[in-house]
Amino acid sequence: MKINWGTGLVIALAAFICFIMYFVITMITNKEYNHDLVVEEYYKQEIGFQDELNAKQNAENLPYKIRIQKSTEGILLVFPQEIANSFQKGIISFYRVSDKNMDFEKTIILENNQMQIPASEVLEGRWNISVRWETKNKTFLSKQEINY
Repeated sequence: MKINWGTGLVIALAAFICFIMYFVITMITNKEYNHDLVVEEYYKQEIGFQDELNAKQNAENLPYKIRIQKSTEGILLVFPQEIANSFQKGIISFYRVSDKNMDFEKTIILENNQMQIPASEVLEGRWNISVRWETKNKTFLSKQEINY
């Protein structure tokens, strides 16, 4: 059977459409290719971006910095004595780039100028940790990336 150029063109076009549909369906249904938004309410968070920049600058201007350390018991958050003395309230946020279901926040409760996050709550991998706290009615923000 001889195929003329018109039939060949239709077959090639149909094969191309099937090829594209295969990849579209694969990308939609396969969880490996699931790319969620970093933040669900992006515009709402963007409004407060200047406050975040100010809080970061406040933390950078401090002569003493908070420390985030890995340990066998988990992650240790250490505040310098100067900050701990005037500490009012704070939140530590754990953001997992690979899976938003693993993200969590904790209210900072200091014991001897430090707070321990148990290893059972922090799985191995890369974490973006942000610590936001208030001291003397001034907001501070410190961010750090850690591989646990």
